[in-house]
Amino acid sequence: MLKKTLSHAPCLVAADGAAGQALSLGHRPDRVIGDFDSLTEEMRAELPEECLIHVPEQDSTDFEKCLTRVEAPMIFGVGFTGARIDHELAVYATLTRFPNRRCIILGTEDLCFMAPPELVLPTEPGQRVSLFPMATVAGRSEGLRWPIEGLDFAPDRRIGTSNEAVATEVRLEFDQPGMMVILPRERCDAELVARLIAAPKWPL
Repeated sequence: MLKKTLSHAPCLVAADGAAGQALSLGHRPDRVIGDFDSLTEEMRAELPEECLIHVPEQDSTDFEKCLTRVEAPMIFGVGFTGARIDHELAVYATLTRFPNRRCIILGTEDLCFMAPPELVLPTEPGQRVSLFPMATVAGRSEGLRWPIEGLDFAPDRRIGTSNEAVATEVRLEFDQPGMMVILPRERCDAELVARLIAAPKWPL
């Protein structure tokens, strides 16, 4: 997955000890960001000092340290799903706090990102489009089998998993940040990325 992602986004930033995984796969990170509690001396020996960005504070995760220090039109997160549940949930919590950061988290089966105020998704009829609220959210939709207008979403009440596209585009609008969009992994293509980059941002 990392090799394929690098063909679209060639700048590799490793979160702390993930530098070791990148090196083992034959990729030297352009930057390594974190508190370095899991960056071994062996890893450091393979990396030029200028690529290391040490952030010693312990109030944020290494993912948050990366997300808030990388300036790019789109960030792809690889390797954050399928292992420790607490780490994975921390990633989603961080995305919720920074809804204007364009970041797609890539898993083995799915991808996810925080929804902008408005977005037109390229879809195929029958494709799964899951909506998972990370906060209290309301919105509107066109092109979904089960429209969302008039529904109050919240993580401890109504969620929107396993909805389905009925057209080649799904239009989404949300009244406030906090909705996570989850799509099949194969939907990560240039068109989706371009539409996410061009989408409006939430007012600060």
